[in-house]
Amino acid sequence: MDKLYWLDQIKLQDRAKVGDKAFYLSRIMQRGYPVVPGFVVSAEILREFLENLNSSESLVADLPHSSLHLDVANWRQLQQVAGRLRQEILTATVPQDWVNTIFQAAREWQTGCLILRPTLAVSNATPSMKNISGLLESVFCQCEPEAIAFALKRTWSQIFRARSLLYWQRAGINLQQISLAVLVQPIENAIASGLLSANSSGWEIEATWGLGIAIALGEVQPDIYYIQQTTGIVLEQQLGNKMLAYGVDNAAPGAFSQPVSQSALTPDHTCLTTYLIQSAQQKQYALQEEYIQQIIALGTQLVSELGKSFIIKWTIAGQNTSSKLYITQVSSPQSVINHRHFIRGIGAAGGRVVATALVINNPQHKPEQLPKGVILVITAIAPDWLPLLHQVGGIITEQGGLTSHAAILARELGIAAVVNATSATSLIKTGERLLLDGDKGEVYRIKEEGESGREKEMERRKVAENPLLPAISPSRLALGSHLPMIATQLLVNLSQSSLIEQVQSFPVDGVGLLRSELMVLNILSGQHPNSWILGGRQTELLERWSEQIMQFARAFAPRPVFYRSLDWPQDLPSLSDNLQSSTQSMLGERGTFSYLRNPAVFELELQALASVQQAGYRNVNLLLPFVRTVEEFVFCRRKVEQALLTEVSQFQLWMMAEVPSVLFLLPEYVKAGAAGISIGTNDLTQLLLGVDREQGQLGKVFNERHPAVMSAIAQLIQMAKSAGIPCSICGQAPAIYPEIIDKLVEWGITSISVEPEAVERTYQAIARAEQRIILAAARRELKQGKK
Repeated sequence: MDKLYWLDQIKLQDRAKVGDKAFYLSRIMQRGYPVVPGFVVSAEILREFLENLNSSESLVADLPHSSLHLDVANWRQLQQVAGRLRQEILTATVPQDWVNTIFQAAREWQTGCLILRPTLAVSNATPSMKNISGLLESVFCQCEPEAIAFALKRTWSQIFRARSLLYWQRAGINLQQISLAVLVQPIENAIASGLLSANSSGWEIEATWGLGIAIALGEVQPDIYYIQQTTGIVLEQQLGNKMLAYGVDNAAPGAFSQPVSQSALTPDHTCLTTYLIQSAQQKQYALQEEYIQQIIALGTQLVSELGKSFIIKWTIAGQNTSSKLYITQVSSPQSVINHRHFIRGIGAAGGRVVATALVINNPQHKPEQLPKGVILVITAIAPDWLPLLHQVGGIITEQGGLTSHAAILARELGIAAVVNATSATSLIKTGERLLLDGDKGEVYRIKEEGESGREKEMERRKVAENPLLPAISPSRLALGSHLPMIATQLLVNLSQSSLIEQVQSFPVDGVGLLRSELMVLNILSGQHPNSWILGGRQTELLERWSEQIMQFARAFAPRPVFYRSLDWPQDLPSLSDNLQSSTQSMLGERGTFSYLRNPAVFELELQALASVQQAGYRNVNLLLPFVRTVEEFVFCRRKVEQALLTEVSQFQLWMMAEVPSVLFLLPEYVKAGAAGISIGTNDLTQLLLGVDREQGQLGKVFNERHPAVMSAIAQLIQMAKSAGIPCSICGQAPAIYPEIIDKLVEWGITSISVEPEAVERTYQAIARAEQRIILAAARRELKQGKK
């Protein structure tokens, strides 16, 4: 546990880590309003806890990455799954250093009782997800290590309750979208607690004796006060039915009589106690006039922060002789954060960055360079923009989906990105200060954030010093790390030589996809390779091309590097024209078909590969893109033989399995000399489902987990095994949907190739999948032995 997030120090960038409840309270607290001090155990801690659950059950082992697709209409299955998940969490062990960190921080309050409040953030939440009150409850515990550990697990386990699972599925929310943090605060007895609901037609105060949990659980009918907001006059009040009250530390306020029992909702470590209200006290209102006026005064101040419509929960802590009014929750705040997201798209590359926007309305007018660290806002990005992207801090595009050029480029470079952000170039102005959240797919305008000049300068320096905010962490992925052994090969997708030093020490078995299209953009000076050849500069281009490939061969030797040849039309002299054409059609004269019409550039690529071999590097193989027919493959194989690449015994000629015809022709390809296949899920999905992958608005249809796509992948793996050739997968599917790795390993995939930012989670997913297969085999043997 790296850190706790204290309410008085939480920043805008921390919102996804601390959840909405804690975030809103922090903003109010930092503006000087009365909020009980507290700190947040971030959502990242829960993810780490779930990833380290030591269970052989596949349902639990894949928990952090599972989509939990359940038949919620089957109540028996729902109850069983919920029970098993919660039991696994409650019986697991919270690392002692985590517990000690929380305990030492809480001891500063010198309190005997704590309240752990779930604080939730849901990325890409649907409009139907409006009110989750009652879904997750606060947990009370004594301020001691054992009690804290158990209360933490109880809080976490609530997202797996049957009603929670039902809600998530009905709302269209999967587990990856849920970030559950825990707000820890001291709790003391209260004179009264309740709500203030404000809107343009009037104000309403609800109040009950003791802690507000009695209202939350529906165990009392609170007093109600109708307030005229402009004057603060109580227009009407209604006495409620308040027979019970809640207190803490086994010491009730003087107004209460004997305790009934410890709450049935809390375990043995609870410090929450239920009290019966004396008969005379039941006939009295919970709020004295001075308290009513304090709440009205507080609400009047909050109008300037929250607008005219808001709801707050409040409590009056202490005894009658010494009391203080606190805000315990802020609901549906509108202007408390002037920077609430005003644009939502698809989170294409993770990370968060605060920077100034640079809006480019016409992508065809490409500047020579971009200011360092800016957030680029543009309609769409073609691959020829890649040399400029090294300078930017974030990317926002109006078009594209998870497998669009912008998304792929951003993930490889470690740049936070949001794609399919409708009207972004119209809504955002150059010079505006933005927070781009690539995890949630949201963009926030924060130029009016009430930060000090010093804070803004610190933010500016942070972005300027590290504009890319890479999602890759070399220290955690070094080969020396204590990682479990895996049999399935893990490869990496690359194109940029600038990333070699960072990635070459990762626990990968080589480069599964060296994207030539993106690699050569750094050496073409904006001209299509045909222009170089026609202009008599073939020798210079060959030297540049060979050197580019050699950098990867040298860095990863003796590990293999699979170089994929160009997947561009070959008959357009202008690179910008070519790329403009390619964005208009995902088919056309691409892949090996274009080699037949004009083989010059392909022959140059083969010469470059031969030069690398002649330099002594025998680890580079060739991967043919978008192969439509066996005739195309045979043509390319003959060109490879003429270039003498096959004279090196280690050399292998592979092909991309992405055109659906390969499902019928793979045996013929193998006979023609294909030594292996690499499944390209991006093109395979769009061709099987008839959806252009560049169209982000069709994102729900473009689903690489679709049964038709998964069936095709399974069939290709099985056909490759039958033919005795290796089968890899290098599309975006395993990185975006790690839950499918389980199936890939089970079906017998030879290797999985992913972007650098996905290496760690893919490695762990492979290890879990292999462990389950081994355990299942051991159990079968044990069962057969007993027979």
